[in-house]
Amino acid sequence: MGRRVSLLAAFRKACQQLKINCTIIGTDVTDLSAALQCCDVKKIVAPIDSPKYRQQLFALIKEHNVDLLIPTVDLDLPLWSKYRDKLLQLNCTPLISSEKVIATCLDKRKTYKALLKLGLDAPDTFTPKNVLASKVKQYPYILKPWDGHASRAIHIANNKRELEFFSKYIPHCMVQTLVRGEEFTVDVLVDFDMNIRSVVPRKRIQVRGGEVSKGITVKHQEIIKQSTYLVNKLGAGPGVITLQCFLTDQNKIKFIEINPRFGGGILLSIEAGANFPKWIIQLLMNKKPRIAEDAWKENLTMLRYDDAVWMHPNK
Repeated sequence: MGRRVSLLAAFRKACQQLKINCTIIGTDVTDLSAALQCCDVKKIVAPIDSPKYRQQLFALIKEHNVDLLIPTVDLDLPLWSKYRDKLLQLNCTPLISSEKVIATCLDKRKTYKALLKLGLDAPDTFTPKNVLASKVKQYPYILKPWDGHASRAIHIANNKRELEFFSKYIPHCMVQTLVRGEEFTVDVLVDFDMNIRSVVPRKRIQVRGGEVSKGITVKHQEIIKQSTYLVNKLGAGPGVITLQCFLTDQNKIKFIEINPRFGGGILLSIEAGANFPKWIIQLLMNKKPRIAEDAWKENLTMLRYDDAVWMHPNK
C-alpha cells in the first residue's frame, strides 16, 4: 500500500458519508508502510513474484469476505486481471481491467501503437537502435523502460553520446521525442457496466518522485473529449483509469501513459467534488449515484506536503 494514506482516508470518509460500516484490509511486503498502519487489518505478504502471494491474498479474501479489491501498484495488475473471474466467484469485485487492457497499458510500446490506432496523438517512439541508425535525429530524446513505473530510470539524451550511454544503462529501454508543454493527469471513472461516469483533468504544476505535489483542476473540454474516447475505445475499467498527457505549445494533445488504477494525486479530483470512492461504493451496493458531468470544481489547487505515521513499540 506504500504511501496511499490519502486514498485510504477517502474511502473511509466515503463509508462514513454513506453511514455504512467498513473494514479496510491492507497488504504490503513490509510493515514499514504508512498506509498499512492506517488499515483496520494489516497483513504482511510475500512479494508479488512469489506463488505464496496469490495464496495469501485469496486466503485473506475468503477469511474476511472481502467485497472490493483495489490494486494500487502496477505490479499487482497483471496477476489480478488474470484471476478476475475467480474473484467474482468469491463475491469480491476487483477494480481491474481485462488482461488485454493491462498488457497494453503496462507495455509503453503497445500503448503507443494503441494510441496511433485510435487516431490519437503521442510522442514518436523508437528503439535506441532505430535512432542511432537514423540519419535524421531530433535531440533531445527521453529514454525510459518500456515496462517502467513511478518515473524510475527516466533520462534525457541531448546527443549521441548520452543516448548510447543511457540506452545501455536503462533496462528495456525505449526512446521517445521530448514533448514540451503543460502536463496533465486525467482521472476517469468507469462503472461496473463499463460506462464512463466522470472525467477530471488536473494540470501538474510540480512533480516529485513521479507523483504530483502541486496541481490544479482544469475543465479543458478537448482533453475531456479525447480522454473519454480513449478509455471507451480501449475498454479499460471498471474503476479509475489515470491518463497522462501533454498540451503542447502548438495546442495539441499528446498522450504518454495509461495507468489502469488510482493515481497518486487522485485526492485533488476527489476534493474538487468527483467523489470516486463514494460513487464506487454506491455502485457496488447497486445504488445509482447522481453524477453530473461537470460535478466538480474548476481551478481547485492542491499543495501536497509530507506528514508522519507513528509506529509505537509494543508495551
